[in-house]
Amino acid sequence: MNAIIKAKLEILPNESGCYIMKDRQGTIIYVGKAKILKNRVRSYFTGSHDGKTARLVSEIEDFEYIVTSSDLEALILELNLIKLHDPKYNVKLTDDKTYPYIKITNERYPRIITTRKVKKDKAKYFGPYPNAYAANETRKLLDRLYPLRKCTHLPNQVCLYYHLGQCLAPCVKDIEKQVYDEMIDEISKFLNGGVEEIKQDLQQKMIDAAENLEFERAKEFRDLIAHIDQIMEKQKIVTDDLSNRDVFGYAVEKGWMCVQVFFVRQGKLIERDVSIFPIYNEPEEEFLTFVGRFYEQPHHLLPKEIFVPKSIDVTILQKLLDVKVVTPKRGSKKELVDLAMKNAEIAIHEKFQLIERQEERTVGACEALAEAMQIPLPLRIEAFDNSHMHGADPVSAMVVFIDGKPAKKEYRKYKTREAAKHDDYGAMQEVIRRRYTRVLRENLPLPDLILIDGGKGQMEVAREVIEDELGLVIPIAGLAKDEKHNTSQLLFGTPPEVVPLKRTSDGFYLLQRIQDEVHRFAITFLRQQHQTNAITSVLDGIEGVGPKRKQQLMKHFGSVKKIREASELQLQESGVPAKLAEVIYRHFHEAPLNKE
Repeated sequence: MNAIIKAKLEILPNESGCYIMKDRQGTIIYVGKAKILKNRVRSYFTGSHDGKTARLVSEIEDFEYIVTSSDLEALILELNLIKLHDPKYNVKLTDDKTYPYIKITNERYPRIITTRKVKKDKAKYFGPYPNAYAANETRKLLDRLYPLRKCTHLPNQVCLYYHLGQCLAPCVKDIEKQVYDEMIDEISKFLNGGVEEIKQDLQQKMIDAAENLEFERAKEFRDLIAHIDQIMEKQKIVTDDLSNRDVFGYAVEKGWMCVQVFFVRQGKLIERDVSIFPIYNEPEEEFLTFVGRFYEQPHHLLPKEIFVPKSIDVTILQKLLDVKVVTPKRGSKKELVDLAMKNAEIAIHEKFQLIERQEERTVGACEALAEAMQIPLPLRIEAFDNSHMHGADPVSAMVVFIDGKPAKKEYRKYKTREAAKHDDYGAMQEVIRRRYTRVLRENLPLPDLILIDGGKGQMEVAREVIEDELGLVIPIAGLAKDEKHNTSQLLFGTPPEVVPLKRTSDGFYLLQRIQDEVHRFAITFLRQQHQTNAITSVLDGIEGVGPKRKQQLMKHFGSVKKIREASELQLQESGVPAKLAEVIYRHFHEAPLNKE
């Protein structure tokens, strides 16, 4: 614990609010809330913690706090700060699953469609549905029941749907808005659980048609009723009030939390959402944050009611979400919450061993490297590799691994500018200089470890730039390969020596993945560069073919070989003018076109 933290801990207030943890580079790594800031923040720096909390605390170099007037205000502030800063230790809602919804469009003549995108377009959305089939079958049923328009764009004449009685033909008739409003009200009632009323209405229409000897019409109503029964009976009814609600349950084990959400629509359990993540706060506080962020996602619509376990403060959630939040005390509703809790316990128990193994191979592997190399924990590793095609098209690449996992958005490609074509040392020195000069200039995060794909010579030229030129103190290691181009040794120290690592260890496996990844990234860039240069050299000298035209030809044909083999007509089909197509064709197949 540094002096700044010690001093701040002494003056923490006995009030509610949010605290903001920062690492040595000033990056926000965690945001939390507390009923009493003094107690919560001090708890991080006293006593023993499990691996994940200990890792968080080890990175904290400073913290800030914001006092709020209530627990609800603290929760809202926490959600806003997480959204703004996306701290790496906060819950990551990475689930990108989208569920199908039925949508009544907000148009003059509305349509019923199925969609996975929920927008703020004043349309009506109903769902989610367990799968696209269920949503589409329900929509087809509603299309048969209610004659809303089917066409995306209004045609100039009536279509088949009008003759089938499934559309009022607003394309040629002026239909009053009230007619559509009444149908939308009935559809909304149906999708919100009013199925029995619709069935009774259809049964009466069936009886009336039969009494009028309209037997075909009566058969249509009978089939519609049967179709409704078929769709509605596909899921087991779990409550008898046909309400739409989300049911939450959670379980905690070894510093991790699993949250299960059951989606109950029209009294039926149709789908569930499962999230498992590490926590650094009290379970109830983490749960409140999770639920708040859960409904920030556009594909999670708020239902009419939410069920939560008895340990949760429903008042805060009700104010935050502006929806009814209930803790069921007895009966089938309590059983549903208990079922969500039980499923959460099962899920976290079954997956915990896999999670632990993943941690061993990622952050655990970083810890193994730190121990073997006797350096601080290298949570951010940047690796470099050079590549060229027999001396031509020299390129370099950098990959970044954070917490033992690739951070592909931070990968970088380099075309060497100053180094000679066959000078690997000069290329490495140039790229290292360009990278860390920019890091310092733009105040970007510095790595905890730099890996060089190469031996002692490559390490030394990198060290000269990092330490002698830029004055940085960052561990630099080399990755040597064997005759089969496989990772064989980790070199480190001054002078460089082999770091003893078992080939079967997670630390060695991490090094292999990093070396393979930086090599793959460099080779991919080299091939792209070589192909671009090949196209340039082949098409150079053809009058009328500039950079954009070269790009157009390559995009259409895919290779230089196909451009060479293309006929004049095929060249024209790629968008090249006829005269230029003739020039290109003659360039490859005949003598150049004589100019008169």
